[in-house]
Amino acid sequence: MTAILVLAVACTAESSSDGGGEQAESCAYLVHYQDRTYRDVANVEFTAGKELGSATLPPCDDTGGQEDAEQAGETTTAYKVDGISPDVAVAVGDSPDDTILVAAYSGSELPPEVQKLIDRS
Repeated sequence: MTAILVLAVACTAESSSDGGGEQAESCAYLVHYQDRTYRDVANVEFTAGKELGSATLPPCDDTGGQEDAEQAGETTTAYKVDGISPDVAVAVGDSPDDTILVAAYSGSELPPEVQKLIDRS
């Protein structure tokens, strides 16, 4: 399988330009897999391996609306990232060749295993 370069992905909701000066809000790209939450990692070359199972992309609640919070998340597939434990990072997407790398951060710090991938890129 080939390594791919991942671009940052985020869902963004903008208010209309005639909305009286409201500011645009955006959601981070989050993924829930097993009992962990992962965030996207941009500009990293990696290889996605075997399929691990289902992961969930929670709905974007950037407006604080109750309706958004009640929506079910979108389901996607999680794949193992070669050389990294799924406890640290997984790839998510429709196929191993079309995935995004997501990592389980500790605060704002990337896991060292993911930082090594970035340093090699």
